[in-house]
Amino acid sequence: MTKIRTITFLCLILFCTTDLLAQTPVKGGQKSTSAKQVNAGLKPPQSQAPKPIKVVPDWAKSANIYEVNVRQYTPEGTFKAFAKHLPRLKEMGVDIIWLMPIYPISETKRKGSLGSYYAVSDYKGINPEYGNEMDFKKLVDEIHRLDMKIILDWVANHTGWDNPMMQEHPEWYTKNKKGEFQAPVADWSDVADLNFKDEGLQQYMIDALKYWVTEFDIDGYRCDVADMVPVTFWNKARKNLDAVKPVFMLAEAENPEHHKEAFDMSYAWEFHHLMNSIAKGERNAKDLDDYFKKNEERFPDNAYFMNFTSNHDENSWNGTTKERMGDAHKALAVLASTVPGMPLIYSGQETGLDKRLRFFDKDTIEWQQNHEMMEFYTKLLALKKENPALWNGAEGGQMVKLKIAENDKVSAFVRTKYLADRTNYVMVLINLSNEPQEIIIQNLKQYGFDFKDAFTMEEFDFSGGKKEKKKKKNIPLPQSVKLDAWGYKVLVK
Repeated sequence: MTKIRTITFLCLILFCTTDLLAQTPVKGGQKSTSAKQVNAGLKPPQSQAPKPIKVVPDWAKSANIYEVNVRQYTPEGTFKAFAKHLPRLKEMGVDIIWLMPIYPISETKRKGSLGSYYAVSDYKGINPEYGNEMDFKKLVDEIHRLDMKIILDWVANHTGWDNPMMQEHPEWYTKNKKGEFQAPVADWSDVADLNFKDEGLQQYMIDALKYWVTEFDIDGYRCDVADMVPVTFWNKARKNLDAVKPVFMLAEAENPEHHKEAFDMSYAWEFHHLMNSIAKGERNAKDLDDYFKKNEERFPDNAYFMNFTSNHDENSWNGTTKERMGDAHKALAVLASTVPGMPLIYSGQETGLDKRLRFFDKDTIEWQQNHEMMEFYTKLLALKKENPALWNGAEGGQMVKLKIAENDKVSAFVRTKYLADRTNYVMVLINLSNEPQEIIIQNLKQYGFDFKDAFTMEEFDFSGGKKEKKKKKNIPLPQSVKLDAWGYKVLVK
């Protein structure tokens, strides 16, 4: 009798445990767990990470981002001229338009003939070179009509030297030992550092941030050198902005503390520099694995990362993608679009921008119609949109390494998203070297063989044409893939 009771008790425990696991809620359909569980085809329980105080706008979950350099985008360098490109960008699949600073630029201590975009002389003004308030309002309206979003570049840490604040509120600025205004960094001689210990400055800055949301209905901000401004200010600013409308906030920083209350997305600076080093043959797939493992430990699962092969700083100061990445630039763009994070495209990348745009002077992008990179980025953006496994933050699928023979030249992973009616898989194989590679996927059977090439949508043959009959199905043997130098395969189902 005792033995029967013991067996009954153990069965009851097993039943209850299984039932509880089955009822574990999931966030956005995602179930985050160990690689072992995912590879075994199990539907894992929800992450136990604490919920954030702020909420990421729902429209951002599958979004990408495009940075616009208004000055260099067209010969005119105006809002009106840029607006003509919006239908093309919409067709390409762009979701978020990020405008570099649109405010008047200080003339005092100006660098070059036009000055730095980041030397702001009026936080509520518009650079007359770009247009006026009505022009900007029409641009915002057109972006929204095309079902895209717009965020502005915000420069909170410093102002230009003839910003009226300097005369009206000198206490808002940092002073040196002599009581003089000072630059935040020696090389930034065209701007003066602000003192965020002053409550008056904080309130002014929040009011200015709210101004563009209330008056022009913008959708958020990219915040320049966000780590140089106290996180307590950003927390306060986010609460005030969300009280007007839910906004999207991008930090030019890589700080986990930002994601608790203030920011939705951070720059993936470390990842970017890692890709540059991979292109030079200095780093490899093992370094990528270490990077993603570290990020999983440091950041909450709702944190977005902006992945990029170029931006305005990298292009102007460190070189074009071809200069920095050479023949690897496409493979690394694919990597940046398929690992966790939101891919960025900088002005002109879709036309093969092959020059460093001057930062302080006019230097128009030379647009080439029907450039191969246009089709390339269009397919990459569609890939992300159509596959929930590649969506952002907690809405995307977990990235798990595929089992291949040890090869630090190849990044091989799969991202899996469990949905109500199906499971979405995206398998990514990238050769991170200038020599051909061949790999055998040892655990392919766990994911199945019926994948399609994401770029051609043709059924992918893992066997090279060799198959064997097994249980009335053609099973590819072996599960091998050949990759050209800097080659890549993205497979979906």
